Amino acid sequence: MSRLVVVSNRVAPIQEGEATAGGLAAGVLDALKQKGGLWFGWSGDVVDFESCHTEHDVGAIKLVTIDLSRKDYDNFYRGFANGTLWPVLHYQIGLGRFEWPEFAGYRKVNDIFARSLTPLLRPDDLIWAHDYHLLCFAEALRAQGVTNRIGLFLHTPFPAPGVFMTIPSHAELIRAVCQYDLIGFQTEIDRAAFMDYVLRHADGVALESGGLRNGSVSVYGRTVRTGVYPIGVHVDEVRAQAEKPANRRQATRMRANLMDRLILSVDRLDYSKGLRQRFAAFERFLAECPHQHGLVTFMQIAPPSRSDIETYQVIRRELEGEAGRINGRFAEVDWVPLRYLNRGFPRNVLMPLYAEAQACLVTPLRDGMNLVAKEYVAAQDPEEPGVLILSEFAGAARELDAALLVNPYDEAGMAKAMDRALSMPVEERRERHRSMLAVMRENSLERWRDRFEADLRD
Repeated sequence: MSRLVVVSNRVAPIQEGEATAGGLAAGVLDALKQKGGLWFGWSGDVVDFESCHTEHDVGAIKLVTIDLSRKDYDNFYRGFANGTLWPVLHYQIGLGRFEWPEFAGYRKVNDIFARSLTPLLRPDDLIWAHDYHLLCFAEALRAQGVTNRIGLFLHTPFPAPGVFMTIPSHAELIRAVCQYDLIGFQTEIDRAAFMDYVLRHADGVALESGGLRNGSVSVYGRTVRTGVYPIGVHVDEVRAQAEKPANRRQATRMRANLMDRLILSVDRLDYSKGLRQRFAAFERFLAECPHQHGLVTFMQIAPPSRSDIETYQVIRRELEGEAGRINGRFAEVDWVPLRYLNRGFPRNVLMPLYAEAQACLVTPLRDGMNLVAKEYVAAQDPEEPGVLILSEFAGAARELDAALLVNPYDEAGMAKAMDRALSMPVEERRERHRSMLAVMRENSLERWRDRFEADLRD
């Protein structure tokens, strides 16, 4: 059996036997720990000199990392990846910017990755790249003479062609992406948007429909296969973490000063997550539902993200101000309605906290999948489950349609959904939970891994 080589922007620090947080990191680790393999990427360190790669083994997994120079980090990570690609992929065109030197820096880092990895490859290795940081990576590998099968899984959405084409280098990006043999997306909407661009604007020719979940296209003299692979979670593992006695005791302590009804949200501090709109909807909920006053606490956990980028500094200041203003308007001596925690917590804290919450607000403006939604459902007690309130623009909404689906731009609709969730009869909650859990068991993390790897080998 050929070796699996996983490439991602970051290689998460892992220790054998410990869970790894984050959807991409959890999925990569799960893919590798079954059969072993190599995980390659950036160390997270920015240095003043060009460094060699470092290697160490964790069980059957070999971790290989490289550092980036300050200039490469600024152009690649702070610049094109997160200043241009991230906002456009999430339909936030007004927050994007474009500079040709940053795009050149993005391609340069993709090339650095390729040149560093190539000497480590074996002829039959399967190469599985992840996410928007590596759109030009396969092209760089081909330039090094690599003929192995190379796949890309895009964890973010892929926007409609008219949105993607606001990036001035869109044609170069698509040409580079089409050097992959297999391109995987979270939803059929994302795959269809990519195919629409390739067929209409890159003179591609569809070769087969293959049903809704996959299809091939002839473009730039190559055959490229596309597929839909919704990423999942380990349902039983999440529930076990939520029920572990030590974790439950910790969650109970965290809830000691909260009201009986807990609405929970957990997001990275990012403008795509709809945090501003969520705070506004909760304020409207408080204004329109006085019968809930003194009974409910909304806890927003939002660990800092990309804190050296100005856009993220702005949203942090805005949310801190809004949290204070909302509490100032509604709080009582013995009741603080909104708890805003600008820090991260480990999974052994979050999973039982999910289980404690009567409702979970997952309302991104746009999201590739959103595993918080799936982890919340998996953590719930089937006999007394909470209610998931889910944005219709999250990839998870394609599967978890038994959630209360909302438009994150609709403050009134979100406020009504919160009130409905807190008053929903247990029979309805159980039925919704059963439906979502069945889908999640079908589209588990294991199936995501196995389907993509099998299609790449095929």
